[in-house]
Amino acid sequence: MKLSVIVPAYNEEETIDEIINRVRAVDLGDVDLEMVIVDDASTDGTPERLKTYRGEAGITVLRHDSNRGKGAAIRTGLDSASGDLVVIQDADLEYDPNDYPRLIKPIIDGDADVVFGSRFAGSVQNMRYINVVANKVLAWAATLLFGKRITDEATCYKVLATDTLRSFDLQCERFEFCPEVTAKTLRRGYRLVEVPITYRARTFETGKKIRTRDGLEAIWTLLRFRFKP
Repeated sequence: MKLSVIVPAYNEEETIDEIINRVRAVDLGDVDLEMVIVDDASTDGTPERLKTYRGEAGITVLRHDSNRGKGAAIRTGLDSASGDLVVIQDADLEYDPNDYPRLIKPIIDGDADVVFGSRFAGSVQNMRYINVVANKVLAWAATLLFGKRITDEATCYKVLATDTLRSFDLQCERFEFCPEVTAKTLRRGYRLVEVPITYRARTFETGKKIRTRDGLEAIWTLLRFRFKP
């Protein structure tokens, strides 16, 4: 079995090398691992740093000619993923790749089709209060709309079979990737399990990109895909 780690990256020159090293250091036992890194037209030193990984075994580096958004970068990476399972990994250091083993275990054991890594069931550090509230609202909205209790809808760590994610015919361009996957997972009746993960938030000053409009768009995406025929 192989796990494909899709890494959308935009202006992450300060963290891209470290996250690559952390992913490469994860021990998955008999499960192979590959990284598909998509540079979403970064304007800082990210492209230069990624040049050093081109041609390296187990790493595919792709680049958009123009900035299209996180969702578009994930869709580009998905086209090149060769693993049985896929997980999304932000290029910052907020999420810990050492959580991969517990994320993939329910699927390997046959207990789940889709796994979300829940920050609120695990450890959350440095998250602003307003962001906590926004995430709780999104989780509540998903729970209410789909009748399945979700504690962390907006988590980056979503794991599922690569073929399943491809079958979703993703339309996302930006951060609405998360609610689109949540909605399509629950609409189709896939078994979704949450497992606790560790999370250390960064600040806007150190590169955090999500904004208020993205939270509103997430709510709209949940509603749209809940009631879309």
